[in-house]
Amino acid sequence: MTLQVQHVSFGYDSLDEEGSAFSLCDISVTIQRGSLTGLLGPNGCGKTTLLKLMAGILPPNGGAITLNGRTLDGISRRELARQIAIVPQETHPAFDYSALEMVLMGRHPHLGVFQLEGPEDIAIAHDSLSATGTAHLVRRPYMTLSGGEKQRVVIAGALAQAPNVLLLDEPTASLDLAYQMEVASLLGHLNRDRGVSMVLATHDLNLAASLCDSLILIRAGRVLAHGPTRDVLTVATIQQLYDVEADVHFHEASGHLTVVPIRRAP
Repeated sequence: MTLQVQHVSFGYDSLDEEGSAFSLCDISVTIQRGSLTGLLGPNGCGKTTLLKLMAGILPPNGGAITLNGRTLDGISRRELARQIAIVPQETHPAFDYSALEMVLMGRHPHLGVFQLEGPEDIAIAHDSLSATGTAHLVRRPYMTLSGGEKQRVVIAGALAQAPNVLLLDEPTASLDLAYQMEVASLLGHLNRDRGVSMVLATHDLNLAASLCDSLILIRAGRVLAHGPTRDVLTVATIQQLYDVEADVHFHEASGHLTVVPIRRAP
């Protein structure tokens, strides 16, 4: 299932502190079936906005976003939710739901009006918890979980949605090193074994280098580069993206590129 962003522009009406309005300009990228794409860029560059556009949460001001050739605005919300799931940076439920109840919310797009979850939905929820290593948390109140446990439960809810495309907004933010590695391993496993296409917005260049087969670099609302990770993640592009000088080399022990920031570029 291919997700295409074709010459998309978007802008918010409100102005920032400097009196200018944020906008995305002429964005064109393709998310191929089964790919794991990293979305990189400095704060405020438009990563979260682009994810929301890809999910159909925001409508573009110009251009088109298509899923297998169909524009998102021509797909019903229920059908779209069966195809695309989004995992936000933080999830704050209104009530004290259990982990299982949080995951069952992912089944809503597959239920009819006023229909309750049946045995099949509950089985899918348990399978999603098992896939994310959180089956033992099934009865725990969500708000009592650690940051890493919460993130894995939210990902389980997205899996229960049974999407073909999973969009993740900084899924390892605020997690300690062990949980970062756990979540990264989980995402790689789900991408390889379940064939779920993923777009991962992150500030962690080494996470992107280890996990993603392709990258999209965004700065000031425009695509700076888009392509295979080894071609895109270079000393030159990192300096263009962040105004930072860095060392980029292949790390034999880890088996992927590593990035070491050195200094702010003059």
